Amino acid sequence: MRCPFCGAHDTKVVDSRLSGEGDQVRRRRECVECAERFTTYETIELAMPRIVKSDGSRETFQVEKILAGINRALEKRPVGAEEIDRATSRIRRKLTASGEREVPSRRVGDLVMDELRKLDQVAYVRFASVYRRFEDVNAFREEIELLERQPGRPEDHGG
Repeated sequence: MRCPFCGAHDTKVVDSRLSGEGDQVRRRRECVECAERFTTYETIELAMPRIVKSDGSRETFQVEKILAGINRALEKRPVGAEEIDRATSRIRRKLTASGEREVPSRRVGDLVMDELRKLDQVAYVRFASVYRRFEDVNAFREEIELLERQPGRPEDHGG
């Protein structure tokens, strides 16, 4: 692994541990030349389905887009990186497990909403407002009322 600081080709692993839902390995590495440390992540490369957009176009699945949406919704919210990694891993696993070669973008959005609902209700409503294109305050109110009626809400469990 090339050092991102000095470009040297020789680095050593100083620590390895499972990350996310156990489907990722986090490695702390140290450059033999400059002694700087950095973290790498190793994941299994699976054949992810292509995403069919609402206009009918197709694109390659990009976990970065899911992470960007989740991070935007969770901005300034008390949710840690490990929780986000686990949520992202669950979304990827569900898409892979479906066995489908193509998946509508709406299904991906629904999976993201399911994960955000579990992580943080404010982030969930933020994401829903963009994803479902809320037109007015009443749409927000309806979504919040629906959220309050659902069993197993995080605050019901001290979360």
